[in-house]
Amino acid sequence: MEQKTVVDLVTKGKRIDERGLESYRPIQIQVGLIEKANGSAQVYLGKSKVLAGIKIETGEPFPDTPEEGVLTVNAELVPLASPSFEMGPPSEAAIELSRVVDRGIRESKAIDLKSLVIQKGKKVQVVYVDVYVLDHDGNLIDAASMAALAALANSKVAKMEMKGDEVIEKGGHHQLPLNNHPVAVTFAKIDKTIVVDPSLEEEQVMSARLTVTIDKNGHLCAMQKGGLYGFIPDELKRAVNLAVAKAAENRAKVMAAAKG
Repeated sequence: MEQKTVVDLVTKGKRIDERGLESYRPIQIQVGLIEKANGSAQVYLGKSKVLAGIKIETGEPFPDTPEEGVLTVNAELVPLASPSFEMGPPSEAAIELSRVVDRGIRESKAIDLKSLVIQKGKKVQVVYVDVYVLDHDGNLIDAASMAALAALANSKVAKMEMKGDEVIEKGGHHQLPLNNHPVAVTFAKIDKTIVVDPSLEEEQVMSARLTVTIDKNGHLCAMQKGGLYGFIPDELKRAVNLAVAKAAENRAKVMAAAKG
């Protein structure tokens, strides 16, 4: 009955939480929550809550990119966040979440990976982005995307150099260099209607999901489709155009929070 109510409302241009079809739930962002991390942020998107922590360590570059540092994104769906989350190896949902966040950061070239090289081909700095879903009430991708960006913008990194075979810290910490600020915007297709920022109830009845990641210049840098069905070209065009506007709104909130 509840699922039928959600569908019926959406087909009439309404939503169960009384939002407009193109409206986000309230967004709250806090930064600097994890004292030992290089950077951290927590995002509340409605009742969904996601925490992101940044850890920067010394490591080796990949053989095919000796002149770049390393970025790695991991996501954990904490079992207490939802009855559907279980202990054990990462689920498909956790893997997809980490990959979508990673792709937005990587394809927008948000992090200046070349600035993280200590010695070409031998030592670089490795940026770990760890995402933890603490409460699941829908649209974890957008919450994780904003949390990751806010945490990166809040991150400090030490200047390192080689002295013989040893890596030593040179000077104090400075802001992690960011070239771009990617923000994901997710849509759900319910019957023949498309809504932005689907809640958990709406995700349970959607036939398809589309995430569009937009960079700070309003350019599309990544897309991800989920669900069994698809979107026609006109729906894709409308979604991308709306994503540009919504990403700009959410980016402003993220960067304002990161600056304190």
